[in-house]
Amino acid sequence: MKFKQISLLFIVLINLFFLNQTSAQKSNYSELIIKSVDKIEQKVIAWRHDIHQNPELGNREFRTAELVVKHLQSLGIEVKTKVGITGVVGILKGDKPGPVIALRADMDALPVEEVNDLPFASKVKTMYNGKETSVMHACGHDAHVAILMGVAELLSGMKKDLKGTVKFIFQPAEEGSPKGEEGGAALMVKEGVLENPQVDVVFGLHMASQLEVGNLSYRPAGTLAGVGDFKITVKGKPSHGSKPWSSVDPILVASQIVVGLQQIVSRNVNLTENVAVVTVGAINGGNCSNIIPSQVEMLGDVRSFSNEDETFIYSRIRQIAEKTAEAAGATAIVELPYESHYPVTFNNVELTKLMLPSLQKSAEKENVLLVPANTGAEDFSFFAQKAPGLFFFLGGMSKGKDPKTAGPHHTPEFIIDDTSFKLGLIAFCNLVLDYVEMNKK
Repeated sequence: MKFKQISLLFIVLINLFFLNQTSAQKSNYSELIIKSVDKIEQKVIAWRHDIHQNPELGNREFRTAELVVKHLQSLGIEVKTKVGITGVVGILKGDKPGPVIALRADMDALPVEEVNDLPFASKVKTMYNGKETSVMHACGHDAHVAILMGVAELLSGMKKDLKGTVKFIFQPAEEGSPKGEEGGAALMVKEGVLENPQVDVVFGLHMASQLEVGNLSYRPAGTLAGVGDFKITVKGKPSHGSKPWSSVDPILVASQIVVGLQQIVSRNVNLTENVAVVTVGAINGGNCSNIIPSQVEMLGDVRSFSNEDETFIYSRIRQIAEKTAEAAGATAIVELPYESHYPVTFNNVELTKLMLPSLQKSAEKENVLLVPANTGAEDFSFFAQKAPGLFFFLGGMSKGKDPKTAGPHHTPEFIIDDTSFKLGLIAFCNLVLDYVEMNKK
């Protein structure tokens, strides 16, 4: 055998040795994670019950933030508070160099009255936009917080071997801020949450009440819709109800506008490429059966999966509203977006492909489901605009239950199974540890 052949064989053997060492190290990490998760699972469940029983609305998550801060500080993690009003950021610096990974959990509840018969059911009432309301974690954010608190504990225990830095982002006001206030992911980004140190990638998970425990679901590219709300004010001419010919009836005009807006999706959007939704959710005008009012106000929203579709749909809404009103002798004032706008939640295609094996390792390949685009929206999208992001869903429905009868998100019947949290802990840890191994600095 020639010297060059011997040298080449030696190099191959050395590479195989280190490859096996790396694989063994990953295997050891995986086993360590599972054992560690078993030890803290009940603690995570207890945190979730506590947060669920004490829900707080957007920009008012004071108690929840305090709980998070105390836990992170007890782990020796650097903590920043009041980021985006009530947001908390923990920074865990590993003892070895590597990339910066952000993990995000949202903290806020919803103005919903719980009907579930649970020992930790919410009985909380508070003021919301000037009115008293019941408060409930009807979207799983309590679980998100508890899971990320658990992940912080697990990864801080691996600090000596951790390559890189992990930012734990506990975000307020994902469901929206009180009137007149900024908040949510957009404000945290504005205040530099992804900087100092600069985040390389960001991962987020969301409970899914109609996906069975033990499953994860994902979608590359556009996974959740971009959404923008609108307000259309139709101004006409009032009259006695007995003499409609003396009026320019804004209620009739508003009705024609509603019908016209529904034709945007059915006739103008190429539904073979992307889904879109145009919804009118409120029409307010008049206060008496025999008086034609002077104006009507309409509220609605638009959901789409590309910037091009969104721009086109916005232009059609303006055109239809204004021209329909003009044809009737009325005027239409279109405010779009009106109060809120979330971009498309976009999963970086390369990052999703790279990290799919981590998800499959966490839940077994057959339990990681590729799903269609979801017309819901998420302000995780603001993080994913600034750094490559991967947002996935964690099954929270009890095994054997029919998804059609499971309580949907944002309803009084929303409920999730505590046994689901263990997989969330494992998935987040695997994503972090696998990513740093693939992206050593």
